[in-house]
Amino acid sequence: MTIEKKDYNKLVRDRIPEIIKNKNEQCDYRIIVDNQEFELELKKKIVEESTELLNAESDNIPGEIVDILELIDTLIKTKKLNKDDILKLQQQKREERGGYEEKIFLKWSSYK
Repeated sequence: MTIEKKDYNKLVRDRIPEIIKNKNEQCDYRIIVDNQEFELELKKKIVEESTELLNAESDNIPGEIVDILELIDTLIKTKKLNKDDILKLQQQKREERGGYEEKIFLKWSSYK
């Protein structure tokens, strides 16, 4: 029996190796110990999940949002940021620059 192998080389959720092994499949992984590498992999994963959200059908949108929120929460913890401070900054930015409720699509702007 030939074992087929697919390379991933990316950050995955904590239980993925266990899930793979429970399906009687094999995998190889390592634990990231360098915080800078971990932060980079988190950011790359946020981009990956954002692309999945962009391409998601309506039924899958909640799951993609959950994946992005999980990554954001992990990045907040990794950077030792305070989530309440992040939410306050979000509110401040919303007050200063607005949100997205009005659905404004900027076509162009002049500059000097």
